[in-house]
Amino acid sequence: MLYDYILQLLIIVAQIMAVIAPVLISVAFLVYAERKILALIQLRKGPNVVGPFGLLQSFADALKLITKENILPSGSNKIVFLLAPIVTMVLSLAAWAVIPFAPGWVISDINVGIMYLFAISSLGVYGIIMAGWASNSKYPFLGALRSAAQMVSYEVSIGFVIITVLLCVGSLNLTKIVEAQQTVWFAIPLLPMFIIFFISALAETNRLPFDLPEDESTLVAGFFTEYSSASFVLFFLAEYASMILMSAMTVILFLGGWLPLFDIYPLNIIPGVIWFTVKIMFVLFLFIWVRGTFPRYRYDQLMRLGWKVFLPLSLFWVVITAGFLVTFDIVPN
Repeated sequence: MLYDYILQLLIIVAQIMAVIAPVLISVAFLVYAERKILALIQLRKGPNVVGPFGLLQSFADALKLITKENILPSGSNKIVFLLAPIVTMVLSLAAWAVIPFAPGWVISDINVGIMYLFAISSLGVYGIIMAGWASNSKYPFLGALRSAAQMVSYEVSIGFVIITVLLCVGSLNLTKIVEAQQTVWFAIPLLPMFIIFFISALAETNRLPFDLPEDESTLVAGFFTEYSSASFVLFFLAEYASMILMSAMTVILFLGGWLPLFDIYPLNIIPGVIWFTVKIMFVLFLFIWVRGTFPRYRYDQLMRLGWKVFLPLSLFWVVITAGFLVTFDIVPN
């Protein structure tokens, strides 16, 4: 009995590590890819010294940061200050438990997977608020307030976007959402919702042009101004892991998950996990492309876009989608 319990525990740990390890390694190469793509946009070289083609630059930067002194501000709440980056990092990794990479390739295929993802992504703001408050400094505190308002505002429109997808599927299970796109990816019939979701994902992950919680021109570095060494690394990893997670959500909800581009030979013999990875890389490329193209929004513009444009448009599209499904009697069981 004890042997079976230990074996089951080891299997679960192995499954978790099989997901977390590639995500963390992907973060290092995502940073490298971002620096190279931005360099191409700006007509310069980017990382090209450390390792072949500069591939080891991210690992060198991580080693440099980890070996630096971890400074604790004298006026900070030290327990909350150290806990904030840990909370942020854990939440950014916990969501991967329900992400299906291919048929059967998922740690926990729960029936309410989309609600679990939405809940975990919503909790991410707590780590940022803890960091801003515990630092006992005005710049991190302002950054935390901005982040709280920003994430709450755009989670509303993300929620309505998810509802439109659920109306078309009739299930909260992520695997069933992918399987429902066998005929057509939802990015085509729900194109406005796809665009709103992608832009909201930029705001949710504090990416340009919506990186106002970290706005170095007005807030020095925002909520992690006082962080250094390993604590800063955790925030950095969490931000890029969240980017990959939001890209995975975009692929599952709108781009057919692991399904091939066309169900024809030889595309349909490529493993599903390869398709899933390629689609995530495409969405991440869009994240980086937007960063290198658009200037930063003002905060009033950010709020107006969320509340006066995305909220009514997403709510309108929910009504349109429901009306279309009922009118043509194609509401899923």
